[in-house]
Amino acid sequence: MDDQKPGLKAIVEAAKQAPGRGLPPVHLWNPEHCGEIDIVIRRDGVWMHEGSPIGREALVRLFSTVLRKDPDGYHLVTPVEKLKIAVEDLPFRAVAVRRDGDDLILTTDVGDEVRAGEADAIVVETDPETGEPAPRVHVRRDLWARITRSVFYELVEMAEEVDGRLVVRSGGRAFSLGAVA
Repeated sequence: MDDQKPGLKAIVEAAKQAPGRGLPPVHLWNPEHCGEIDIVIRRDGVWMHEGSPIGREALVRLFSTVLRKDPDGYHLVTPVEKLKIAVEDLPFRAVAVRRDGDDLILTTDVGDEVRAGEADAIVVETDPETGEPAPRVHVRRDLWARITRSVFYELVEMAEEVDGRLVVRSGGRAFSLGAVA
């Protein structure tokens, strides 16, 4: 990653504007599509560049702040460039959960904290063939985090049974985790 291509350099510079000032307004930027960059966010949450893991957590966090999902896929976006990347599942993983009063706070693998509620829903879809749950939580705009198995188990432990379903409450909403077996 040291010999950065021009597009990668611009992405790093745009993302550096985020610390201490919130997230960059990528939803307001409409640059020309500049092609693709060989970055893949694997199903397990590892960010890869040209076939190698991006080992610097700070760089992954930086890239995550300029990530946007458009109708044609995921892109790293700056005010002047838009580069398409590949995402195997969802771009983030929810790797921790804690209670804050009546609310659930989920933390992603890139350091975002999400207070589950009206704006940031917990959704659990079930694979029709295997019956396996596929839980996710909304992070921002059209970006979601896959809830890891261990965090899902924690949510199940916090759940109450309501009409044959396991339910957790947060942000004034009830979120179904699935039917009681």
